[in-house]
Order: sequence, then C-alpha cells, then structure tokens
Amino acid sequence: MDSGSDEATRVAAQEDTMLKVPKGTRDYAPAETRVRQKVIDIAVKHYQRHGAVTYDTPVFEMRSLLQKEDQYGEETKLIYNLEDQGGEEYSLRYDLTVPLARYVGMNKLGEFKRYHVAKVYRRDQPAMARGRYREFYQCDFDYVGQSGLMIADSECMKIMDDIFLELDLGEFLNKVNHKVLLNGILEVCQVPADKFKTVCSSIDKLDKQPWAEVREELVKVKSIPEEAVDALHGFITLRAERPELSNAQILDTILERSSGNANIAKGVSELQTLLEYCTAYGISERISIDPSLARGLDYYTGVIFEMVITKSSFENAGPAEDGNAKKGKNKKGDKEDSNVGSVAAGGRYDGLVKSISKFDAPCVGFSLGIERIFRLVQRRDEARGLKERDTDTEVYVAVSGRKEFKDLFLQRMAICTKLWSADIKTEYAYKQKPKLLNQLQYCEQSGITTMIIIGEDEVARGVVKLRDVSSRAEEEIPVDDVVTKVLERLGRK
Repeated sequence: MDSGSDEATRVAAQEDTMLKVPKGTRDYAPAETRVRQKVIDIAVKHYQRHGAVTYDTPVFEMRSLLQKEDQYGEETKLIYNLEDQGGEEYSLRYDLTVPLARYVGMNKLGEFKRYHVAKVYRRDQPAMARGRYREFYQCDFDYVGQSGLMIADSECMKIMDDIFLELDLGEFLNKVNHKVLLNGILEVCQVPADKFKTVCSSIDKLDKQPWAEVREELVKVKSIPEEAVDALHGFITLRAERPELSNAQILDTILERSSGNANIAKGVSELQTLLEYCTAYGISERISIDPSLARGLDYYTGVIFEMVITKSSFENAGPAEDGNAKKGKNKKGDKEDSNVGSVAAGGRYDGLVKSISKFDAPCVGFSLGIERIFRLVQRRDEARGLKERDTDTEVYVAVSGRKEFKDLFLQRMAICTKLWSADIKTEYAYKQKPKLLNQLQYCEQSGITTMIIIGEDEVARGVVKLRDVSSRAEEEIPVDDVVTKVLERLGRK
C-alpha cells in the first residue's frame, strides 16, 4: 500500500477528531453570543435592582466538597472529576450554589445578597434541542442571612417573575412546593423514611413521564409498597387532575387529607404566607402550588419553585437551528419544540453552609437556565422576523477612488480616532485600497446605518460624505464637523 496514502488517511482522521466540539457542548456564533448576552443583561439588571452584588469563584472545587454525602444525591454521578495530578483532588463545579456555600462559610458572611453568572459542568446525557448541555451558563441570585418567614423567598419569586415578563417569551407559571410539606405527605402515605430521597427523585420525573411510568419505577425498581405508592398518587397528582382548584383550595385539600401530620401543617402554613406576599407583589396569578414538584437536589429544606413556559409566543414557528447540528437532523429523544422543560428553578437551603463548615447561614435563591432561555429567545425572534446583528458598529469610514496614496489612509485613521474619542462605535477596512462596493455591501450585511466616505477630492476640499446606508442619501459636511453631525444622525447629544 502507498505510504503517502496511509499518511494522508491518518492526517484526515486526526483532523476529523480535532475539528469538532466535544459531545454536549456547542459553539456560539457572534449573533448568537449577542442574544445570550442580552438575556444575561436582563437578568443582571433585575438582580442589581434588588441590591445584589457579584463575585466569582474557581471553575473547579475540592472534590471532597462536591462529592460530599447527601448534597447532590443521585446526581453526584454527573460530576466531572479532574485527573489526579499527584496533589489535591478536584472536580468541575456542578452548580454555583455549593461554591457559594463554601465562600460564605470560609468568609463567615452573616448577610450576603449576590448574583453570579458563570459556566457549570455536568456529565449528563445531552439533549441539545431541549437546551440540555454538559457545559452551560447558570445565572444565579441568592440571599444569605436571616429574614422573616417567606420574605426573602417571595422576593426571589418576584425577581423571577419580572425577568420573564421582560423576556416576553409567552405565558409562564412558577410551580411551587415545600420540602417539609412533601416529607409530611410521604409520612402520611407511610413511605419508609429511608426511601424519602429516592422517592422524591422519581416524583421529580412527573414533568417528563406519566404517573403510570413513575408508579412502575417506584414499585418495581425501588421496592416501595404498592399501598404507599397509591396513597401518594392522591396527593402528588392533585394539581394535574384538579386544575380548576385554586392554590388555596389545593392547600386546603392537602390539609384535609393530612391526618393531623405536623410537617404538612407546617408546610401548608408557610405556603399560605408565601401566597399572601405574592399577592402583595402582584404575581400570584402566575403562581401554581404543585405537590408533584420535588426538585432533585438534596440540599433544599423549605420552599422550592420552578418556572415553566406554559404557552409560548411563537408556537407556530419552526425550531431554532442548532449551530452544531446538521440541518434537518435530530437525535432520538430530542424534541424540536418550545417545550424545553423548566427555565428557572430554586428554593430555600438553610442547612447547606453549616453542612460544610462550622458557620451557620440560612439561604434562598434561584438559577436561570440561560441556554434554554437563549433557544426560546432565538425562536421568538425568528418568528417575528428579527435578525440579530453580529456587531454594534454605528459608523463605517469608507474610502472611494482607485488611486492609492498614503494621506488618504491616514485620513481614515484620523476620522476614526475622532469618532472613537466621542464614544461612537466605528470601524473601517484595513486594506489600503478597498473597493467601495465591497464596503457598501459590508455595511448592508452588518446592519451599519451610517457611512463616512472620503476620496482624494474630499480630502483636498476638507470635507467628507455622510451617507445613510439604507436610503443611500448623501450630504457633504466639513471634516471638522464629523463628530457633531454623526451624533445628530444617531440621535445622541
């Protein structure tokens, strides 16, 4: 066999391996990155409006912290462990909450209202069309410290509500439950105490699976007594089977079936207080008490909540195209529709800081699913015929004429310098002799609305042409007035 052919085959195979993104990750083109940043900016604006500050933590933590027993529960298996380099053992962070708890414990922060936007990593089975990745951004808001019953909790829900109102993705609901209430329900149904966590992990699948499948898993896989599972059904499916009931009626019904259970009484009482505050905040119509909400993480101790889009504003639009997927292709199990699951979730976790340090600090907060929200925003804009620009450039300084001489190139630099100094986003071609047509086409394709055009004749007379790209209307102005005239055109002082 030809050795040259073998080498070519080897090089081609190596290129195929190198020139692809790892499974469960994706590249974001410039316009996509701008859409995602706009989502983050909206969230951060609301976080700051409520007095939150930001900070940052390492992308990896001590493995002993992340793998701590009873922290992530069954999801611990999804943590990425880094290769042992002969020193301390590290793992990539699974979320931003445990690093926050570590930071609070290390610094003994009695009160801390923070937001954090950063990437996290999960060795999950990716579902790209539903926004489930192995590397993704979380955008968290948390309050650490003592507060009156449900006061900080309800404010978190108010912030979530305001964010999704501004995002304008359609109708949404904040599903709410309480871990103490859920524990009380399991007690009344006589679920064995040592099975609480594994039962909750099954209940948490009800947003994706019908009750029949969850029941089968509980009975056949997790060996929960059938009578306990059937009793559980009467509580857990209450919202799904009785959608006409108000939140107050749902809580009253649970209380009536509680057999005097203290945990149910406590959970119902606290949720009633929460509903009062949500009414005061004007968000109660988008709150839904749902006993089936379990949340997978073990560190939650009180109220838990999860935001879902119930009716999108773009239901008849086609799916947003994944930049890494082949057109028209979709992996089995990926649903190319607006149902991407929860788009934000959180709750109260009062024991987490104390569990990893000697310092005790109650906490409540939530996280936005930035990647899932990004896909919905992308689809919404496509449905509305909106196209995101790659650049923020406001003005393009172009050159006309074919004669090359040094002063003309220097003049472009001088004009750009003036515009940059006035905080006007400006660019120009790096070629000394670019074609005017190419420069015009670049402006049209990039959505740049204003051009400054200079040529040999304009330089000699000390003027420039100010051009509106869309209408192609031009006017000559003195080069010394270029900043003033451009600011006027842009509607800025």
